[in-house]
Amino acid sequence: MRDGDALGGVAVALLIVTLLVSVAMPASAAASGKVTRAEAIAAADRDSKVRAEEREHGAVGPTASFDDGHWEVAYFSGGDELVLVLVDGESGEVTESWTGHQIAWKMARGYSGAFGHKLNAPYVFLPLCLIFLLGLVDWRRLRRVANLDLLVLLGFGVSHYFFNRADIGVSVPLVYPVLLYLLGRSLWIGMRGRGEGLRPVWPVAWMVVAALFLMGFRVGLNVADAGAIDVGYAGVVGADRIAHGEPIYDNFPDDISSGDTYGPVNYLAYVPFEAIWPWTGEWDDLPAAHGAAVLFDIAAFTFLILLGIRIRPGPEGQRLAATLAFGWAAYPYTAYALESNSNDSLVAALLLMTLLFAARPLARGALLATAVWTKFVPAVLAPMYLTYQPALESPTNGPGPSSAGGVRARPRAQDTPRRPALLFILGALLVTAAVLLWPALDPGLRTFYDRTIGIQAGRDSPFSIWGQTSLEPIRIALLALTGLASLLFAFVPPPKSLVQLAALSAALLILLQLTLQHWFYLYVVWFYPLLLIALAALPAGTSRPAPDRSPQQELPSPRRPPPRSRTESASA
Repeated sequence: MRDGDALGGVAVALLIVTLLVSVAMPASAAASGKVTRAEAIAAADRDSKVRAEEREHGAVGPTASFDDGHWEVAYFSGGDELVLVLVDGESGEVTESWTGHQIAWKMARGYSGAFGHKLNAPYVFLPLCLIFLLGLVDWRRLRRVANLDLLVLLGFGVSHYFFNRADIGVSVPLVYPVLLYLLGRSLWIGMRGRGEGLRPVWPVAWMVVAALFLMGFRVGLNVADAGAIDVGYAGVVGADRIAHGEPIYDNFPDDISSGDTYGPVNYLAYVPFEAIWPWTGEWDDLPAAHGAAVLFDIAAFTFLILLGIRIRPGPEGQRLAATLAFGWAAYPYTAYALESNSNDSLVAALLLMTLLFAARPLARGALLATAVWTKFVPAVLAPMYLTYQPALESPTNGPGPSSAGGVRARPRAQDTPRRPALLFILGALLVTAAVLLWPALDPGLRTFYDRTIGIQAGRDSPFSIWGQTSLEPIRIALLALTGLASLLFAFVPPPKSLVQLAALSAALLILLQLTLQHWFYLYVVWFYPLLLIALAALPAGTSRPAPDRSPQQELPSPRRPPPRSRTESASA
């Protein structure tokens, strides 16, 4: 009886297994579509890229997995993945095949809408470029170098074209001539303090109306057709962690496991938006990321207007403010950051705000530290901003020197350089202590460093010439040059106007971008508004910038005639 019971138990177990298999097989077949694994591999074997790799490496071994309606057939040789072929699960046709960097990097495959969405469409991108030129080019003197500057700023579009065609072997090298030219222009303006500036021919009212229309168009495009890339997704997840009192770092979900690579300020900036549109736990439309990106964009736009009025009070300030506002709203790559719902315009807004309060050492230190603990890159500006003092007007030009924007600057004889430096350091330390307190407690500063700066420093990417070639010694030399320039600009030239400060800031950020292992078009907005200020605030037709007058500056004494000329003064 015991043997019979045992046999009966085995029979029942076999029956159950048979039933489970019969139930599971149709489900598996349905999940895999009509095409079987063997059929998918057979179709992939016929792909020209697979045959080319076989001719070069001999036999390559395939593996296949089903995902999102298609088979992914990967071919390996010696442990290296050589080809990835995507086969439609219904028709059995090869839809895509990739080799090289494009196997691991989906963003290198030229997928439509991955970045920028509708902005990539020629009927959107090209008219925006045309509007940018129409509004800022000096059409009365086409050979001016400032007009060439505008064309070069649009030169990223040539590289961008090849990127959208999944040809990163061409798109990546084409970025560097543009960056090098803009670096040269930034250094020229920053070191000499003079040169040819922008002189748009449009009336102020036209530029204001066009800027407002373009800002509305951009926001509307974001609402109607834009998706949040991993950067925006990471911001929302980090904000959710903060809202629930959880550690930010080393605490992200699997689908964005490396999203904790930014500074804590980045995630804090998303908290209000995540409170309005809570994260659902999935990478969906992410309205919080949309809301944050729109606010970052509007903030940069607003700070440019305020800086224009600060640098040039009166009618000239209105023209400068309109030029800066239009320059931001019409430039395709500021819109590109908005349409991608990234956090890069937040860096731009914080740097512009730092310039706005440049004459106040405590605020300058606090704001620059806020930018640093957002995306770390602005740290290269710290030595120059530490020693910055507004350039003073010549004592012969008026009863009392002032810096632009109504912030009074004391005479040179009364300057006490140590006090502004100490105030700058105090402001930076206060912000640093406030934003690092929570990461220091949980999970600890070592984990914070490993998850942020550590990952960034060891990052490998095909989106730079360093990731595509063996030029690491040159990159190390450029890094050293960037460090030396950062220290040099703390003292040279003395003193600096706000225009020079903006230009040299742009130069340092471009220098640093030249050394990055991973570069992308979203990073243009880090330096673009600073360079725009430097170009637009230089009055055309003169060899030296006009003084940055303050609306609160004292009038000349009525007992003596007004001065015929003024030397350059700095903005606060």
